[in-house]
Amino acid sequence: MNDRHDLELMLRSRVPLLVVESVEEPRVVALFRELCAGGTRALFRWSISEGLRPAEPTEARSGNVSAWRGTPPGKDGRADPVEALRDLRSRQQPTVTLLLDVHPFLDDPLVVRLLKEIALDRQTVAHTLVFVSHAIELPAEIRTYAARFSLTLPDPAAIEQIVREEARGWSARHGRKVNADRDALAMLVSNLTGLTAADVRRLARQAIWDDGAITQDDLPAVMSAKHRLLDEGSAISFELDTARFENVGGLVGLKRWLARRRDAFFGDAPELDPPRGVLLVGVQGGGKSLAARAVAGAWGLPLLRLDVGTLYDKFFGETEKNLREALATAQLMAPCVLWIDEIEKALAEGGNDAGTSRRMLGYILTWMAERTAPVFIVATANDITKLPPELIRKGRVDEIFFIDLPGPDVRREIFAIHLQRRDFDPETFDLDALAGASEGFSGAEIEQAIVAACYTARERRAPLDDAHLTEELLRTRPLSVVMAEKIAQLRAWADGRTVPAN
Repeated sequence: MNDRHDLELMLRSRVPLLVVESVEEPRVVALFRELCAGGTRALFRWSISEGLRPAEPTEARSGNVSAWRGTPPGKDGRADPVEALRDLRSRQQPTVTLLLDVHPFLDDPLVVRLLKEIALDRQTVAHTLVFVSHAIELPAEIRTYAARFSLTLPDPAAIEQIVREEARGWSARHGRKVNADRDALAMLVSNLTGLTAADVRRLARQAIWDDGAITQDDLPAVMSAKHRLLDEGSAISFELDTARFENVGGLVGLKRWLARRRDAFFGDAPELDPPRGVLLVGVQGGGKSLAARAVAGAWGLPLLRLDVGTLYDKFFGETEKNLREALATAQLMAPCVLWIDEIEKALAEGGNDAGTSRRMLGYILTWMAERTAPVFIVATANDITKLPPELIRKGRVDEIFFIDLPGPDVRREIFAIHLQRRDFDPETFDLDALAGASEGFSGAEIEQAIVAACYTARERRAPLDDAHLTEELLRTRPLSVVMAEKIAQLRAWADGRTVPAN
């Protein structure tokens, strides 16, 4: 990790305002102590609880206040950010000051003005103010004077070192070595990637201190905890129960396409370019969402769902920020499958949103083209005509699959799958007759007909049979009938433009 080197370059460039968004405040403070130790610029820290004071613990413990004019810190109102900034602005020697959780005061015009004046005076006295908090959005008046810095996450070597440190700590306390399986240790290190050093240490400690061992049994709990950590406050959600392809009827063309590219995605065929993703379009209820889950299940990968509806925010720039954070989370979880559900809702052309959709489109196009992490995209759309052409061209996604209404053989398979899932023996039903009676039904509509038939059978205190199912099928008006014109248009558009998934 090059955090120290990168921060040193930023301090040398005399950036007046520096934003560090991180939940690892002790790590940030420690980094700046290293950088400023023995240097020409004094290091201070401010917080609402302690006020403005030297950041070096030795100075604070010894009571050395030679750097202060007047009374010692904590006794003259320097807990007030206005007074602290006035004090800093009056100093003639360059300083580096860590402002810890100052963001609630950034709506105060006086605070903003003092920050701006310190930034404008950087040619006279090169003060650097470092905003440290979990999330910081600077006012527009001072944004142009600021730079942002992100702490790097520990790499596999650093993670393994942390795990070994925790193991040594357990051994020192219990007088025996931790029982570690080499393969389980490698998997644990892999599963902890993408987390902060503090979270890595906490989860490693939980895995070790539970039973003094690192085994395969520790991995599910670690992954579940990791999912919860990365899921907090994000538009990304984790689909833990991914369907296997055995539970998806039809989609023979899509299954064959994925089977051919599996080795290339996992790097087992280095002579081939790894697949980047697919776009699934088709009739509502045809199985696009289930297919997305099944890709992850078939490849044994975590499935991340990007809910585009949660990306949008009323504040300027927040929507794009939400998208950046969501895609960054996906890269941290790689290798994985990223399911972008109803992508046209986020990137549709012609939206009256002050250019937000265009900015989001530009960012996601750049990310799709330049990402190096193994993230396989499965985007689903109900209306592909609303998507910009630059998103769906070859190179952005590898293929566009059309999921049509299931044919008789696939409908027969769907009946068998859903009956068996509910502990009924498919062989006791006339699946051919049911497939014929469900002409024009989607997979979701067939499932709901089975659900309704189960209620009917229970009400009549009779076992579920073909008559119950046929009755529900006759009672249902499928989408292909209710919206026949729109589905016909969709099919006509897909003919010759897409690859059949079935």
